[in-house]
Amino acid sequence: MVNIDIQIERSVGKSNILSRFTRNEFCLESKSTIGVEFATRTLQVEGKTVKAQIWDTAGQERYRAITSAYYRGAVGALLVYDITKRQTFENVTRWLRELRDHADSNIVIMLAGNKSDLNHLRSIPELDARGLAEKEGLSFLETSALEAYNVEKAFQTILLDIYEIVSRKALAAQEAAAAIPGQGNKGLSWCSMYSLCSLGLTSLHRI
Repeated sequence: MVNIDIQIERSVGKSNILSRFTRNEFCLESKSTIGVEFATRTLQVEGKTVKAQIWDTAGQERYRAITSAYYRGAVGALLVYDITKRQTFENVTRWLRELRDHADSNIVIMLAGNKSDLNHLRSIPELDARGLAEKEGLSFLETSALEAYNVEKAFQTILLDIYEIVSRKALAAQEAAAAIPGQGNKGLSWCSMYSLCSLGLTSLHRI
């Protein structure tokens, strides 16, 4: 099971990104997340079946003690801001710092500018967000949960990046084991690869 965290400011549409990805639904009257919510979806990545567990963590200050605890089990994170609200973008660096303070050092992070369907109300130029992502070593996409634009691509990109990291580390571990007589590892699964790479998964045996 791959744990992915979606988080940042309230009212940026992250809950609708989650519902669009996992259930292909959108709610115009969705409410702010209280504490933590999650959903799962099983999909194919590089021919492998992967069950992604996505945590939607609240952006409100009073829930930070709760949500930070979930960072430690995540191997991927989607930081979401609203392209029509400057403050949500300016707070990205704070949330990114908090994520890096609490999450595994190998976590894959993507920055997502949501509500691209409201381009006429845009307050954050795409180039500004792309520049921040490059500076911080993040991947970047603009999304629209309303129009289902780039939502699937965002999660597929995160999962593919995780897969590539895990594959490289698993290969290194396999080569190291092969150098020891009788310790070769053949046919590694995603489950065993995650175990070898110590990426902080909480449910390794469930894959």
